Amino acid sequence: MTFRLSAALALASGTAMFAQFNSVPGQGRSMVVTKYGIVAAPQFLASQAGAHVLEEGGNAVDAAIAANAVIGVTQPYVNGIGGDLFAIYYEAKTGQLYGLNSSGWTPKALTIQWLKSKGIDHIDPIGIHTVDVPGCVAGWDALQKRFGTLNFDRLLAPAIYYAENGWPLAERNAKSWVDKKLLDQPGYRQTYAPNGTAYAVGDEFKNPALGESLRQIAAHGRDAFYSGAMTRDMVKFLRAQGGAHTEEDFADFQPEWVEPISTTYRGWTVYELPPNGQGIAALAMLNIMEQFPMAKYGHNSADALHVMIEAKKLAYADMYHYVGDPRFTPIPVKQMASKELAVERAKLIAMDRASCQTVPSQISQVLNAHGHSTIYMSTIDKDGNIVSLIQSNYAGYGTGMVAPGLGFSFHNRGAGFDLTPGKPNSLAGHKRPLHTIIPAFMQKGDLHIGFGIMGGWNQAQAHAQFVANVVDYGMNIQAALEQARFTKGTFDGCDLQMEDTIPVAVRDQLTARGHKIELLGPFNAGVGQGDAVMRDSRRNVNFAGGDPRCDGSAIPQGPSTK
Repeated sequence: MTFRLSAALALASGTAMFAQFNSVPGQGRSMVVTKYGIVAAPQFLASQAGAHVLEEGGNAVDAAIAANAVIGVTQPYVNGIGGDLFAIYYEAKTGQLYGLNSSGWTPKALTIQWLKSKGIDHIDPIGIHTVDVPGCVAGWDALQKRFGTLNFDRLLAPAIYYAENGWPLAERNAKSWVDKKLLDQPGYRQTYAPNGTAYAVGDEFKNPALGESLRQIAAHGRDAFYSGAMTRDMVKFLRAQGGAHTEEDFADFQPEWVEPISTTYRGWTVYELPPNGQGIAALAMLNIMEQFPMAKYGHNSADALHVMIEAKKLAYADMYHYVGDPRFTPIPVKQMASKELAVERAKLIAMDRASCQTVPSQISQVLNAHGHSTIYMSTIDKDGNIVSLIQSNYAGYGTGMVAPGLGFSFHNRGAGFDLTPGKPNSLAGHKRPLHTIIPAFMQKGDLHIGFGIMGGWNQAQAHAQFVANVVDYGMNIQAALEQARFTKGTFDGCDLQMEDTIPVAVRDQLTARGHKIELLGPFNAGVGQGDAVMRDSRRNVNFAGGDPRCDGSAIPQGPSTK
C-alpha cells in the first residue's frame, strides 16, 4: 500500500460519513445506491431474478429465495437443492434479527459403530456416507412461511425457466463447470457433461431434470422434497450406493430458528449464527483484534495482517476444539465470545514472530477443508428488511452424485465429521456436522449491513477482514469487499495464502516473522467471494456492493410504472 492510500484510509476511519458512503482510493466499482430494493448475488441472472421479484411486490425474503434458486441452476458447482442453507433476517420495522439453521442431519442409522461393522474406518470425502439430508428446500420453506409474501410458483419460475430453456455460461461458469474428478460418480457425467468436458464462455446449457424437480417444489412445497415421490427416488438412489438413508430421515427433518450470537467491535455490533457453524470464530477473532491498534497500523500493513493471521489461529483452535452440534454436546459459546477470553488470547501474540503451533487445541491433522465452494448473497427491500443468506454443496458439486431424473447433485457435508468417539464433532445418527458456511450482519446506529464471504474455512477470517475494512479503515461496503485478503485453510502451521496485490514489502516483512506465504493472483476466488447490502435508516436509503471475484453483481429494483 502506498503512503498516500494508507493516509487516506486512516483519515477516512475518523470520518463516519466518508467512511460509510464515499469511495476510497483504488476502488474499482461504485456502490449501488437506491431508495428501492437491491439483490447482491454471485451470478447476475440470479440478481436480476431477485430484483424482478421485488418489482412485483415481493420482499427481501422472496427475492432471496428466487435468486438462490437461480444460482442453484446456473452455478451447480457451488450450491443447489442438494445442499444446506443458513440465513439471518433483519426485520426493519422491529429491529429484530432472526437466525435460521437449515443444515441437514445424518441418516439415523449412520454411526461410527455402523461404519466399523462394515469395515469402514474413514469417510471418503465424496462417498455416499458424506450425504446428509439436504436442508436447502426446508430452509426456503421456513423463510417463505414466516416472512415471505409470494408463493413458490412465482419464486421458482425464473430458475425453472433457465433450467428448461437454457442459458449461456458466463466466464467463471465456464471455468468451473466440469470437475473431472467426479466424472465417474453416478449421474454426474450425464447431468453436467453430456457433450464432453470442455465448456466455453457463451456455451448454452440446459438441465430439464432440475427444472422438473423445481416444478414439483413449486407445486407442493417442502413436501415434494421431504415426503413425496422425489423423496422415494432419492432414498432408492442413495441406498443403492450403500447409504443408510430412509424416507423417515427426510420426513422428520426440520430447520431450526436460532438466536444470533454477537460481539461488539469498536462501537459496532457484529452478529453470526451460533454453532454448529464456525461463526463463533469470527467473533472471537474480532475480540482479539480489538486488543490491538489496527487503524494505527494501517490497512494491510505487516503489523495489521500479522495480528489478524495470529488471531485467526487462536480463534479457530478454540472453534475446532469445542464446536459441534449443540443438540449433542454443550458448547461454551458465551465464554468463547467473551472479551475476557480475548484479552488472554491476545497475550499469546508476539508481534515479531508467527506462531506455528496452534494454541490451545492439540491438533495434529491438517484440516485443509475439502469444501471450499459455496454461494453467499444478500437482499434488501425498499422497507429496509435484509436477508443475509449462504448456501452450499460443501465441496464444489459435493459428491457429484445425481439421482436419475432429478438434475441436482448431493452435497458431501458429512465429510466434516470426526470418526473418533467422544468429540464434539464425532459422527452420530441425526447429527449435524461442524459447518463452514455462515451468514453475517453488523450494525451501528442508523446503519445496518448484511454481509458474507464464502469459501470453506476461509469464511470466519474473511468476515473479520471485512469488518476491519469498514470499522478500522473507513471503507464503504464495496471497497471493503474489493480489498486484497489472506486466507489460511489449515489449523496448524505458519502456512497461508494471500493475493499478490498485497505489496511485496509487506509480504517480505511477514516472511521475516515466520509466515510461509503462497501467493494467489489478484481477485482470486481462493480468498472467497462476497456481497453486502446496507440500510441507512435515517435517510431510508439502501446501498450494496458486489465482489469482483465472481460472475455476480448487485442489481437494484426498478420503480413501479403501473
